[in-house]
Amino acid sequence: MLLALATAFAAACGDSPTQPDPVPKPPTPNPPDTTTTTPFTVPAISREFRGMWIATVANIDWPSRTGLSIPQQQAELVALFDVAQQAGLNAVILHVRAAGDALYPSSLEPWMRSFSGTQGVDPGWDPLQYAVEQSHARGLELHAWFNPFRAGNASDTARLAESHFGRKRPDLLRRYCSQLWFDPGEAATHDQAIAVVQDVLTRYDIDGVHIDDYFYPYPETGCTSDFPDSVAFARYQSGGGTLSRGDWRRDNVNRFVERLYTTVRERSRTVRVGISPFGIWRPGNPAGITGLDAYASIYADSRLWMQRGWADYFAPQLYWSSTSVGQNYGALLGWWTQQNIMRRHLWPGLASYRIADGSTAPYAASEIPTQIGITRQQASAAGGPTGTILYNASSVKNDRGGFVTSLKGGLYANGAIPPATTWLEAAAPLVPAIAATRGTSAVTVSITPNGTDAYWWLVRWRTSGTWRQRLVPASTRSVDVPAAGVEGLVVTAINRIGVASSDITWRP
Repeated sequence: MLLALATAFAAACGDSPTQPDPVPKPPTPNPPDTTTTTPFTVPAISREFRGMWIATVANIDWPSRTGLSIPQQQAELVALFDVAQQAGLNAVILHVRAAGDALYPSSLEPWMRSFSGTQGVDPGWDPLQYAVEQSHARGLELHAWFNPFRAGNASDTARLAESHFGRKRPDLLRRYCSQLWFDPGEAATHDQAIAVVQDVLTRYDIDGVHIDDYFYPYPETGCTSDFPDSVAFARYQSGGGTLSRGDWRRDNVNRFVERLYTTVRERSRTVRVGISPFGIWRPGNPAGITGLDAYASIYADSRLWMQRGWADYFAPQLYWSSTSVGQNYGALLGWWTQQNIMRRHLWPGLASYRIADGSTAPYAASEIPTQIGITRQQASAAGGPTGTILYNASSVKNDRGGFVTSLKGGLYANGAIPPATTWLEAAAPLVPAIAATRGTSAVTVSITPNGTDAYWWLVRWRTSGTWRQRLVPASTRSVDVPAAGVEGLVVTAINRIGVASSDITWRP
């Protein structure tokens, strides 16, 4: 993924995690096991995006290696979803197109080699369909992650499957140092990437379309070559184009980003578009920041995309520590907040992979909780962050340094759902009807939808003054919660982009 692959949340919207009622009201008398709309100090819904990237390229996160059986591949994927759910996360971002290949059966591109070791070999099942079903069953959003321009490594040239776009259109393939690239200056490159996204949107019930920071290639140490796009640039100039080569390259990326957002909006009113740019737009922004100039090096004008609103969420890769001087986490996050004039979601990426990574400057296990704390502190600012995304899934699965255990017992001890994307659909779903039956070990809540707008049921219950919650698909008609000590429960309908209905409550 991300730059790391090239070389190898306040409780959002002003809500706070649910807490015991400060002064509990005596319940209004009701017959046992009946529903009521009588309020009993139900807390505000806690909202915070808590995501995790799952990288499939080079078997970084999943599958762990090539050659696994289908049951082994499925078991590993489910284990990652279980870990995410247990850690208090609410979304996964799954790598579905890493280099002109596919994690799913496609007529446009070959199968990833991550399953068999050979590109184009059918693994015998549909991993993306399975991922959608299994993630949703656990109350996790599933965002599909695409690389639009990356074609592979130079060493892959002889190993590309016949159905790879670089085989079908070798005139669009560019070799830059150790990498293969689809030329972003060619219209057919854009067309292919957009067609791939449209195909996934049509066939899969995904919650988001996500792209990362692979626009033009990052500079490689020891490589002095320029990206070989002279043919496309000469054609642009002969057609009357007057932009400099750098501005032309940025315009190529800008046009793709805008087209991607427009295309998704035309196809879906609920699927969110996310971009995860390099965390530094330009050195000196803000003052004192040093490092790679993404604007000039990979031709990514990410500030422009944010200020034009060409995505529903931005996840800048702020892969530096809270104590760094030249790349300070808090300072960079504050700068991104200031650029967020369209008030899109801001969910920075955190480098959990750096915890105890064997480097000379590893993160302490406390660094990620510290960064989440800083993120929550900045949430109240206009355009401020309302969540975070962890890179990568392996660090979460392995609980690097115990940081996941720390989150589960602290900052993520209470559940949260993602913030609502109200600019897509502000109308709230209708309140469902519920009936509850109290058994010896569980209270069984039967839920009857009212209309078709609900996508999730948020079920919350209070036991001995403490609130707990579960998010389940709206196709679910019955939910069990532990009976011991239950003082009441509440069910809320949540639509596809996070807007909530009014609550309906039950008191024993």
